[in-house]
Amino acid sequence: MHRLLRWSYYSRRQREIALGAFIGSSAVLGFGTLNTRRPVQADSSSFRESSSWRSNSTAVSHNASLSDRAKQSSETTPNHGNTTDTSQSPPPQTKGHATFETKDDPPEEAVSGWQTATNRVAAVRDSFTGWDFGTLRVKVTSVLPPWIRTLPGYMDKLNNELSGAPWSLSWEIWEDAHDPEINPEIIWDADVRISKDLCPAEQSFLRARHKHTTKSLAKYLGVPESEINPEDVPTIGLCGSGGGLRALVAGASSSLCAQEAGLFDCVTYTAGVSGSCWLQTLYNSSIGRQDYQNIIDHLKQRIGVHIAYPPAALSLLATAPTSKFLLSGFVEKLRGVPEADFGVVDVYGLLLAARLLVPKGELRVSDDDLKISKQSVYVAKGAAPLPIYTAVRHEIPTNMKADIVPSKHAWRNTEAHDWFQWFEWTPYEFFCEELECGIPTWAVGRSWHSGRTLWRENGLALPELRTPLMMGIWGSAFCATLSHYYSEVKPMLTAAGLSKLDILMQGKQEDLVKVHPLDPAVIPNFAKGLRHRLPEDCPESLNEASHLQLMDAGMSNNLPIYPLLRPGRDLDVIIAFDASADVRSDNWVKVVDSYARQRGICGWPMGAGWPPLANDEQKTVAELGETQQASAGQMNDVLESTRHAAEQREDLGYCNIWVGSNEERQEDSSDPVPRRVKFEDGHEHLVSPDAGLTLIYFPFLANEKVPGVDPLTSDFMSTWNFVYTPEEVDKVVALARANFDEGREQTRRTIRAVWERKKKLRLQREEEERHIQQQCRLRHFSYHEDESRGDHFSGN
Repeated sequence: MHRLLRWSYYSRRQREIALGAFIGSSAVLGFGTLNTRRPVQADSSSFRESSSWRSNSTAVSHNASLSDRAKQSSETTPNHGNTTDTSQSPPPQTKGHATFETKDDPPEEAVSGWQTATNRVAAVRDSFTGWDFGTLRVKVTSVLPPWIRTLPGYMDKLNNELSGAPWSLSWEIWEDAHDPEINPEIIWDADVRISKDLCPAEQSFLRARHKHTTKSLAKYLGVPESEINPEDVPTIGLCGSGGGLRALVAGASSSLCAQEAGLFDCVTYTAGVSGSCWLQTLYNSSIGRQDYQNIIDHLKQRIGVHIAYPPAALSLLATAPTSKFLLSGFVEKLRGVPEADFGVVDVYGLLLAARLLVPKGELRVSDDDLKISKQSVYVAKGAAPLPIYTAVRHEIPTNMKADIVPSKHAWRNTEAHDWFQWFEWTPYEFFCEELECGIPTWAVGRSWHSGRTLWRENGLALPELRTPLMMGIWGSAFCATLSHYYSEVKPMLTAAGLSKLDILMQGKQEDLVKVHPLDPAVIPNFAKGLRHRLPEDCPESLNEASHLQLMDAGMSNNLPIYPLLRPGRDLDVIIAFDASADVRSDNWVKVVDSYARQRGICGWPMGAGWPPLANDEQKTVAELGETQQASAGQMNDVLESTRHAAEQREDLGYCNIWVGSNEERQEDSSDPVPRRVKFEDGHEHLVSPDAGLTLIYFPFLANEKVPGVDPLTSDFMSTWNFVYTPEEVDKVVALARANFDEGREQTRRTIRAVWERKKKLRLQREEEERHIQQQCRLRHFSYHEDESRGDHFSGN
């Protein structure tokens, strides 16, 4: 959210693009804006248990012809039973259903969301149809671009396609949504899996991936494969930060460098926030084809146009095959869950997908790219790292009382006792560690109650929630609270001399943290009705809410380190590519300390992160001065400690390495000085028997090898810039490559040291086991010798 108000620095070209994006997004997607907006104070429990799920009955047909589908009558498929293994495809289950008669309007309450949306498209179309473009061109030629004349035609076509009339696009999409040959998951049964453990599919993946990483490690380290024992291979996770297109492009370049070095083939997990989630989506798609160079080439061809530029967006939404590809999730959500309004986040995801998921030429689109569960093909048998996508839910207790204690698994956000709950997607499961439960990824989008699928009246579930809607959720940083927004404008208030207003706003923080000016997107709540089966500290609101309100995980931490610390994944090394807006001031690595302490995570390198800023000493003096109990001696002691810490913590570079400790730490102990690895004198930390997790941190910094490019000052690298020319893409790619090259060998030596430590510990264990076995054999032999002597003497 940094540099949100940098409009004045934009070039004329950028301002024109932004103006066009505003007009176009309003015209194309006016249906995505609610008639009345309300501040979000917690997950809304106002979503009704919809009878509308049961009021639309639609025929299921295996025939390819749409005309045949419309004429067929209902048939009943027997129930073949249920399954509780959510990692596998369960046997089919369906019930009788009636034919979808498009000539009969369903009950009004059943399609309220759909009617509202289509009515808005019609209203936008009508608003343009009545314009006199001849007169308008003369009057405002210098203001409005020429493409404004094409809007009525596009809007008219889009309105017809979304009308729901027989043979319209929306009619075809809705028919396909009820065809198990096209969407087989609609007849699959599933339960909520309640467990702290990884799902069976991920456990199987880990075993398979270990075989691949064993071979890759030998190649990466340049040693014979015969010298690599599978038990010694480090489990490595690679994570990318949020930061919009900047994070997407820089992350693609950093990952390409890791791929070329052979490091990426040694990775078991990748994890992303916001733009890095988009990167993972492209990597595991028909566009990226698991090659980051393909992704970079794709971005150079596609992101030179703003995501909301009207001619491009309207053309894709109104022309086959991209129209059906992009709008399928929109139609399925509005028709299937009318009470779940289609909001700004959904519009945003639709526009993102139109730019990022559509290749050059706009014809070679693949329906498999629309479902995260389909990515299991790319990671089958451990062939590639398992991607982890992230979002957070903002838990805000209704009564903000001091005695409210958040979950022991949650990281409390403010003194107002609100906190963020992390949710993660893999191709196998949608899971929340705080709730200790999850569902199959192919079941995301259907309704739930008491841990069971809530079938619709026609015996079907909705298809898996489409990737475009998910992309909007992953990157919805604009759904921040008023407190987040205020933190962006606070420097401007101070500079303008409005310090009194700043003091007033600081006193309202407990109110500001409750309000989201823009509603987050919603997903059906799989935890509803599970009050007595979830952890005792689970919020009551989750038991009642029919939907989860999810948003950009960067609200909590812009680096997705938390999911990588989940028990069972047991990582030895985390490599973090941080392309956040201001890596130093945000200091996301440091934030993990509180999380690790709260969860009792052993092995995290406590104290890692950026050193204190230069004004920390003055800040400490000011804070102590406000404390009447602070004596002069105490102030001197604290200042001396601050100076010592500053001396010990040198500024960070392009590649920074810390190693944690597995030694038990006292709860009341202060933060330790981090064990930062410098190979001149710090290699012993990596090979120490009590060494914990190793963190390799690459911040996205300016580099003299790429002059004139600085993430902090180059305007095109703003988080909110959605237009990159091919030349600008090349600049970001070059900078990320230069930074990786600075730490290429240091990273290799670190991975080798971790391997050597694990090998040494294994050999020690094996030696101890041999010693114990030898002692047992000696005792056994001695016992029989003594017994034999006793028999001999007794015989004489």
